[in-house]
Amino acid sequence: MAGSMRVVVTSIFLALLIETSTLEYVCAANRNVSCHEVERQALLKLKQDLIDPSGRLASWGNNLNCCNWSGVICDNLTGNVIQLRLRNPLNPYNGFYIPSEAYAKMWFSGKINPSLLDLKHLRYLDLSGSNFGGIQIPEFLGSMHTLRYLNLSAAGFGGVVPPQLGNLTNLHVLDLHDFSSLVHAENLQWLSHLVKLKHLDLSSVDLSKASDWFQVTNTLPSLVEIHLSGCQLHRLPLQADVNFSSLSILDLSSNSFSNPLIPGWIFKLNSLVSLDLSHNNFQGQLSHGLRNLSSLRYLNLYWNNFNSSIPSWLYGFTSLEFLNLGSNYFHGSISNGFQNLTSLTTLDLSDNELTGAVPNSMGNLCSLKKIKLSGLHLSRDLSEILQALSSPGCLLNRLESLYLDSCEIFGHLTDRLLLFKNLADLSLSRNSISGSIPVSLGLLASLRTLDLSQNRVNGTLPESIGQLWKMEKLWLSHNMLAGVVSEVHFANLIRLRLFQASGNPLVLEASPEWVPPFQLGVMALSSWHLGPKFPSWLRSQRDFVYLDISVTGIIDTIPNWFWNLSTIYFSLNLSHNQIYGELPHRIGTSPVADLVYVDLSFNHFDGPLPCLSSKVNTLDLSNNLFSGPISNLLCSKMEEPYWLEILHLADNHLSGEIPDCWMNWPNLVSVDLENNSLSGVIPSSMGSLNLLQSLHLRKNNLSGVLPSSLQNCTSLLAIDLGENHFVGNIPGWIGEKLSDSIIISLGSNRFQGQIPDNLCSLSYLTILDLAHNNLSGTIPKCFMNLSAMAANQNSSNPISYAFGHFGTSLETLLLMIKGILLEYSSTLQLVTSMDLSDNNLAGEIPAGMTDLLGLRFLNLSNNHLTGRIPKNIGNLRLLESIDLSRNQLKGEIPPSMSALTFLGYLNLSENNLTGKIPSSTQLQSFDISSYDGNHLCGPPLLEICSTDATTSGDHNNNENNEGDGLEVDWLWFYASMAFGFVMGFW
Repeated sequence: MAGSMRVVVTSIFLALLIETSTLEYVCAANRNVSCHEVERQALLKLKQDLIDPSGRLASWGNNLNCCNWSGVICDNLTGNVIQLRLRNPLNPYNGFYIPSEAYAKMWFSGKINPSLLDLKHLRYLDLSGSNFGGIQIPEFLGSMHTLRYLNLSAAGFGGVVPPQLGNLTNLHVLDLHDFSSLVHAENLQWLSHLVKLKHLDLSSVDLSKASDWFQVTNTLPSLVEIHLSGCQLHRLPLQADVNFSSLSILDLSSNSFSNPLIPGWIFKLNSLVSLDLSHNNFQGQLSHGLRNLSSLRYLNLYWNNFNSSIPSWLYGFTSLEFLNLGSNYFHGSISNGFQNLTSLTTLDLSDNELTGAVPNSMGNLCSLKKIKLSGLHLSRDLSEILQALSSPGCLLNRLESLYLDSCEIFGHLTDRLLLFKNLADLSLSRNSISGSIPVSLGLLASLRTLDLSQNRVNGTLPESIGQLWKMEKLWLSHNMLAGVVSEVHFANLIRLRLFQASGNPLVLEASPEWVPPFQLGVMALSSWHLGPKFPSWLRSQRDFVYLDISVTGIIDTIPNWFWNLSTIYFSLNLSHNQIYGELPHRIGTSPVADLVYVDLSFNHFDGPLPCLSSKVNTLDLSNNLFSGPISNLLCSKMEEPYWLEILHLADNHLSGEIPDCWMNWPNLVSVDLENNSLSGVIPSSMGSLNLLQSLHLRKNNLSGVLPSSLQNCTSLLAIDLGENHFVGNIPGWIGEKLSDSIIISLGSNRFQGQIPDNLCSLSYLTILDLAHNNLSGTIPKCFMNLSAMAANQNSSNPISYAFGHFGTSLETLLLMIKGILLEYSSTLQLVTSMDLSDNNLAGEIPAGMTDLLGLRFLNLSNNHLTGRIPKNIGNLRLLESIDLSRNQLKGEIPPSMSALTFLGYLNLSENNLTGKIPSSTQLQSFDISSYDGNHLCGPPLLEICSTDATTSGDHNNNENNEGDGLEVDWLWFYASMAFGFVMGFW
């Protein structure tokens, strides 16, 4: 590293040139020599076993001299092949987290032919950026003793790293990093033989079993760079004798070290220029031992647990060029001491507890190109922050990236932004910025990234946005923008790859012949108005990673060309429109390659269900008009394992039996088939879904008993089988095997017998619905053990299920609440409910149920319950709805019920209750129908309590005193007042 920071430790592909001559020079030299026939034949065999969709090896064989073939470099004197440079020439991510289609077309697959062993003089081998489908790294590579450079990174290998690589004693560079994490090593003893190794990159190789990693690497005398990011390392020696005399780059980021402090031996590495300890769990104060590393130019401590103010000695690193202290617990204000770090080009303080203003002294960092302050508690007007950064003015022509997301910033976008003439990345999301987008923003010609999402920006989108020809990513989602967007707004956005503007009621007016100047990888226009016709301009977009045009007013069929859009990784959301017609026979396969997330819910699609590709992860076809059986989708011929996790087919017209082929879908997490016309029994193979967390079969025509195989679904959190025709007893294994269950809904069936006591062991249960069955016996006294119902539920305990790689989806459930059938989804995590209504339950209401202090909804109506309402019913302070109607309860309404201040629904009708209704604002506010069919008196009823009626006030003073009637109360009041007047006058 020389000058500014040229070595980025976390770069995806690192090209280390160990030859002094340039590639162009060597290629020119190749024309003066001829390769050997043996080596020529070896290369042709290699080509034969490689799948080369882009034709990168087209020149191999067209010319007898293999030294002129693409990627082949020969020795200028001997003609021997000394280098094979076959790395993927494209950037895999192109600004996203998912490889682009163009990149995928350039990778090699197939296998590596052992003919490479005939290249006896090969010193450089680079096959990085390929896709070898999880095959193991060939062991024979360990016999290529002349190799000095071996790069197999991001090449789709899997399995164990062959220890035979330890025979490559001439290696200077070994790069096996692969972010698929499919490669692992049992130990690293084989590394100890590579004494000439200078560069080692095993990032994302699973080294969790390689406990010898430190001891081995510490014996390699020539190491200059160590990259072990994301290797699942757990142990890091606190003190050790180190032999890394030449080490300049140390990357141990993204591991899980158990020791809380940064090890002391790191502070002895005086030659370190780059240190990356990010994404670990180092704690406490930032160790002052770092002061010894005076040569540091790159320091990354992102995402640890340092809890202190930023130490003042850190400001003595005057040579530091890159500093990342983000995502820790540093507190206090941003110090003026940063002005001493005059060499800084990148400063990241994001996601800490720092508060207050941005000091004006930060404007003195004249080398600064990138500032990240996201997540700090700045609480300032945007113009004030820009003022601090623009004084004394040396940043105006230097600053390229400014990140101020979630900083509690307010104010308007101003023309002051134009002062930063080289600003390329501006991120202001999740703040309270208001006002319109200024037209002058179109003059920031260097802008590549602009993020204004989740603010209060209003007005129209200015046409000047279309002049930002360098723009690659534009976020405008979830603001208050309105009006018309036309082709002019995109006129010169030729580099745009990401456009997210969902949540704004914008209208796109474009001619049917419009061809956008960009090729988007990500497009999110949810809530725009694009219809009623399906947008024809999408036809030109052929490299989508993510497409969301939900809630856009489309009333049309999907044209055939849409399913021919070619892509490598496709998330598709067309939900909440009125799209109709049938779907293609198969979804997620060529020509629509690897369609992973599909949401077509809330449309008018009809016809049979499609078949699926094995790569589909999430399929939501709910709320459509699909008909016929589901066997075509579930039981189609299986060529490879299916990866489906989410299957939602609710609210369609599906019929027939649920097929018995669930063993084909081992990764399913959520299944929703409710509100169809499915019949028959639950097939036993559904018990093979060991990962299943959510099962919804409500409102079908299913029958029979619950299969015992379901007890194998031990991960189930929510099970909803309501409104079917299931019979038999409620099985006790629900409480024994499904111990993590949160929701049990078996209402509106034909279950009989007693409620099993086993349910009382469901300590996480918050919703229990057994209503409208033929259950008998008594309410289990052990219900008091339902500990989750005794706790106060809050929004920090969401009921959510994994949604593949696309976040989470909250459960949705129909509940009879306050006498009305309601659907709960986003607030379901706050619900605690017990519904045992409309059965044949007898006996008393267990007194222990008043210990369920978190209960919000209770329905025990239409049973044969006897005895009194528990006197401590007022302990259930969170109750919002209680229905005890149509039973045989007797006695008085407990006075404690007047303490239920959240009560919004009450029904005590059709019982044998007697006495006065307790006085409280809540109980007197209900309609008289809540008390019909009893022998009650007092407000809100018209019946006036007689003198022998017991009042709540008398109970509070003396349980044996009898209260007087309303008229007697008033007579005594007036008599007492008169007597008091006479006595006072006397």
